[in-house]
Parts: sequence; C-alpha cells; structure tokens
Amino acid sequence: MAVLRTIVAVLVLIAAIFGLTPFALIAFILSFLGLKKPMALFTYRMAQGWAKLTIFLTGCPFTVKGHENIPQKEGVCFVSNHVGLFDILLALAEIGRPFGFVAKKELLLVPFINIWIWLLGGLFIDRKNLKKARRTMDEGIRRIKNGGGMIIFPEGTRSKGRGLLPFRSGSFKLATQAEAVIIPVAISGSYDVFEKTGLVRKVPISMIFGEPIPTAEIPPEERKQILSDRVYGIIEEALK
Repeated sequence: MAVLRTIVAVLVLIAAIFGLTPFALIAFILSFLGLKKPMALFTYRMAQGWAKLTIFLTGCPFTVKGHENIPQKEGVCFVSNHVGLFDILLALAEIGRPFGFVAKKELLLVPFINIWIWLLGGLFIDRKNLKKARRTMDEGIRRIKNGGGMIIFPEGTRSKGRGLLPFRSGSFKLATQAEAVIIPVAISGSYDVFEKTGLVRKVPISMIFGEPIPTAEIPPEERKQILSDRVYGIIEEALK
C-alpha cells in the first residue's frame, strides 16, 4: 500500500504541475497588470485545494487545532517548527489565507516552482549577500505591515524527527520589526510521511495554531530573547 500511495502522490504532483501551472502563468501575467492581490488569493486557493487533496490521498490521520486563533485581515507572522518538507503542504492546506515564506535564492532558478513561490507571496533570499538579504527582509516587513501574512521557521533547517531544535538568533526580526501578531505553530509527524523511508506512509500528523501574541505590546528590550523563548516554550508544550 505504501508503494501505491507513493505512486498516487507522484501522479497528483505531476498533474498539478501540468494542470494548474497554465492558470498560474495567467495569474503571473495579470499580477504585473495591477491585479497582484486578487491573483495572490486565486493562486492560494488553487494551491490550498491541491494541498488538501494530496494530504487526503496519503491516508494520514490529520489533526488540526486552533483555527480560531488565525486573524483573517491584519498582518500576521506564523512561527513554526520545521519537521519536514511536508510542512509547507500542511500550511497551504490549513492556514486559510495567503501567506509567503522566505526561500533560498537557488529556487529562483527552478522552473514552475519559482513562479508558484512568487505568486504565493514568497521571497527569495541571498544569505551570502547581506545587503540583498536586508532588502528581502524589508520587503517581508512591508508586506506584513500592509496586512499580509508570512511564515518563518526559526530553527533554520528541518529537524527530521530530531525534536524541536534551538531557534536561530535574529529569526524573529521579520515579526518584531513589522510589530506583527505572531501565531505559534506546532507540527508533528510530517517527516514520517515520506522523507523517512522514501515511500508515502499512513502516519498520524498534527498541526496546532497557538493563541496570538501581539509583538507591538512587548517592550523592545524583550523582543529578542524573551519573545523567542516564549514562542519556543509554546511550541514545545504543544508538541507534547
């Protein structure tokens, strides 16, 4: 059954690339003609439908809690642990509103994937060039201040089943400098879906959205380490 689920998942991915990408290309063009906001919502709904279908086809028991904690209009920064590649699919399926994320600049050279990341509000960052990286972060801050959403993974890498890793220093700048509302997100089980064995397995996965944390109400001197420790503790407790 694992082999069959893997084949089905690959076929759905191929179908999505060839079936949905033409619509994405049209949205890409219309975005440059002044329709970026409605096209972002349109693209997100397509991606959300694909993500929900893919999760359903894996057969994984999926538990989601805390949808009521997600603000639908104001700027927001989702702060999540990063278990595996499947995390992005879970976020697309369940956040319920367009959001972007910071991707490494190498993905800008990957056909189709680069268009989807851009349309969904993603940003490409060159971490080796501090000046360019700063401009990328400034764009993320601007988007949040304008009412958009971004998701960050402060561990800096996938934990691959090793538990919650330490948060990197400075990883909360996107949220604190935008004075955004933070939604802690705890994900478990996603690494075991296919990365652990290379086959799609029917394993329990869960996603928990914590209560909002308004960073604007936190004194500036506490926004660096105390905020990081607070969010880390919330995610750690949710994972238990």
